[in-house]
Amino acid sequence: MEVLKKFNFKTLLNYAVFAIAMGFLEAAVVVYLRLLYYPEGFQFPLKIIPTDVAVVELGRELSTIVMLWFAARTFNGRFRERFIIFIFMFGVWDLFYYFWLKVLLNWPASWLEWDILFLIPVPWIGPWLAPALVSIGFIVVTILLWLRPEKFDGPAFSKKVWLIEIICALLILISFFWETANVVRGGLPEHYPWWLFLAAFALGFGTFLRAYLKS
Repeated sequence: MEVLKKFNFKTLLNYAVFAIAMGFLEAAVVVYLRLLYYPEGFQFPLKIIPTDVAVVELGRELSTIVMLWFAARTFNGRFRERFIIFIFMFGVWDLFYYFWLKVLLNWPASWLEWDILFLIPVPWIGPWLAPALVSIGFIVVTILLWLRPEKFDGPAFSKKVWLIEIICALLILISFFWETANVVRGGLPEHYPWWLFLAAFALGFGTFLRAYLKS
């Protein structure tokens, strides 16, 4: 069986630089939006923005994912290798997005600051720390597979393992939708289900580590 192509450090560094730049670009757009709609500082409840601006925002977020994916496609490998590069860049991009916001706006002010995490198909609402933890997980997974690429093709990475990972991802998404209806109606986010997020995150990451060490 052909094993996963091993990434070298220079390859990951090049993709990391691209993701860091993407993070700054994303943060810069948010700086402009907050100056326009939240000059006193971002806070809930959300302000209603014009429909045409909202459509542009949806397009911008979708374009960000497309750009990351097509950057990953420049890697000369199979789909699985390109997907690993994608989640690596996604993790770096997301972490540095918040890093640049902290540098430019001194935000977030706390570890549990609420944020609009994404808009497609509906607003994702939650503390910024939650997606940051997911991004750290993405980066750790990438590095582990970079160090031992042959493990990705082992029998331990079975359909059962992938099914568990997909279920955990869906549970994390549910946690991001927990307060969506309330916020869209103009309310304040009140409760984030950390119990659901942490359980899904721990199960997903633990399942990967078990399969990785076992293979």
